[in-house]
Amino acid sequence: MPIDAKQPYDGQNIFARILRGELPAKTVMESEHSLAFHDIQPLAPIHVLVIPKGEYVSWDDFTASASEAEICDFVRTIGEVARMTGADTQGYRILSNVGKRGGQEVPHLHVHVFGGQPLGPMLQR
Repeated sequence: MPIDAKQPYDGQNIFARILRGELPAKTVMESEHSLAFHDIQPLAPIHVLVIPKGEYVSWDDFTASASEAEICDFVRTIGEVARMTGADTQGYRILSNVGKRGGQEVPHLHVHVFGGQPLGPMLQR
């Protein structure tokens, strides 16, 4: 169910639990401020989630509150994941859903990296 990205951070969300080691994840890479791992229900041959290690609900929260180092690390991690997975060879899509109308389901900022097949139009009608 979509969440309200303006609510306070919920430390019991699935990504917070992954970061604390309470739930397993198949890690693609980890940096000082970010973690990338395979989605457990992939929608494309390449489907990796990239999350910041800090407690940020959404892009709005992250860009308003994160340090320059966290923002730089997160963006670079997304690019590195695309290269590491080979998504960059034929093209890929990065997607972050924000809030109820954006379809955000986990109250922790995350970016999907999709690739490995034609991805179709941006939005379905």
